[in-house]
Amino acid sequence: MNITHLHLLLNHFPIVGTLIGSGLLLWGIVKNQNNIKSIAAAILVLMALIAIPVYLSGEPAEESIEKLAGVSESAIEIHEHAAVLAIWLMGATGVTALVALFLYRQKRPLVKTAFLAAFILSVISFAAMARTGYSGGQIRHSEISSGAAASMENNHGHENVSPGNERNNDDD
Repeated sequence: MNITHLHLLLNHFPIVGTLIGSGLLLWGIVKNQNNIKSIAAAILVLMALIAIPVYLSGEPAEESIEKLAGVSESAIEIHEHAAVLAIWLMGATGVTALVALFLYRQKRPLVKTAFLAAFILSVISFAAMARTGYSGGQIRHSEISSGAAASMENNHGHENVSPGNERNNDDD
């Protein structure tokens, strides 16, 4: 396994894990269940930690694919800019969740506010992480980029046929 594989393997965890942590934290806040809030905060801290090697492996992953045919430098740049914002937001989320856990264990009065702040940041972080993952997918997954169907038709000289539809030739 090389650094590019590591990047591709790990990048899903902060996205999905932050969504799970956010949902669990919301449930804990609504139900006023401190044990649920603590588990959710621990998940968010873990996702922030996992986001570090994902971010750090991004540059070496770029170097391994930037010269490949079909790789867009502009798509890489968009992904990089999204990743910078996402890692900072994820870091803030992880620190806030860690503070919430500390306050909970110390039985401090600001614990509800800290959990609420962690939730708000986690939702924003999820959006940033999802956007980063989407822009990363645009780098190599031409099937999800806009205009892929037209590109496939132009590149292969064939019409795209939808399932259940036969060729649409008006010349018959």
